[in-house]
Amino acid sequence: MKLTKNKKAAYEKLDQEKDYSLQDAAQLVKDITFTKFDASVDLDVRLGVDPKKADQMVRGTVTLPHGTGKQMRVCVLCTPEKEDEAKAAGADFVGLDELVKKIEGGWVDFDVVVTMPAVMAKVGKLGKVLGPRGLMPNPKSGTVTPDIGKAVEEVKKGKIDFKVDKFGIIHAAIGKTSFSPEKIVDNANELVNAITKLKPASAKGDYFRSVTLSSTMSPGISIDKRNLV
Repeated sequence: MKLTKNKKAAYEKLDQEKDYSLQDAAQLVKDITFTKFDASVDLDVRLGVDPKKADQMVRGTVTLPHGTGKQMRVCVLCTPEKEDEAKAAGADFVGLDELVKKIEGGWVDFDVVVTMPAVMAKVGKLGKVLGPRGLMPNPKSGTVTPDIGKAVEEVKKGKIDFKVDKFGIIHAAIGKTSFSPEKIVDNANELVNAITKLKPASAKGDYFRSVTLSSTMSPGISIDKRNLV
């Protein structure tokens, strides 16, 4: 594969045989990113679990102290008496029947869906549209709740949902390259702490197999697991 000038420059700064401290990696990911836009910073955590076993499915939520750097568009599907609460909390789209019909037609111009138990019978029909995109609301992620306002505020402040995939990897966006290294470290530590607390009792061997920090279109930076909090 022929490397572009920027890719070559990135690889020259990165020692692919080295495991970096999280602090050094947070600075390095900024140094090896050459996109003209504010690229996302991602953390990939490979766990020593078997996702095929129900008792080893690692899934949870965490509120990143500095947010993700992305303006989250929240769609709230609720009853009329909850609409004002949703709007006051900062929801971008609020309604029920009209929005359900619009989503059924393929509209997905939002990042998170928040709804309430009372209307799940209607929202459940949207599984074919929302499910494949990872947008289906779920009580475990706090997006199906009677406390609509609180749920919307948490998403707006930087709450993210994470889940181990079929390969045993958790992939999450934890910021932007415009963030300071300190903010990237804080967000990464918050996610790692949340994952640590969810370690299944049945998981054997090393829980953290590998941890990699990267940005959009940058090489991955291997993190020294002993450096994790």
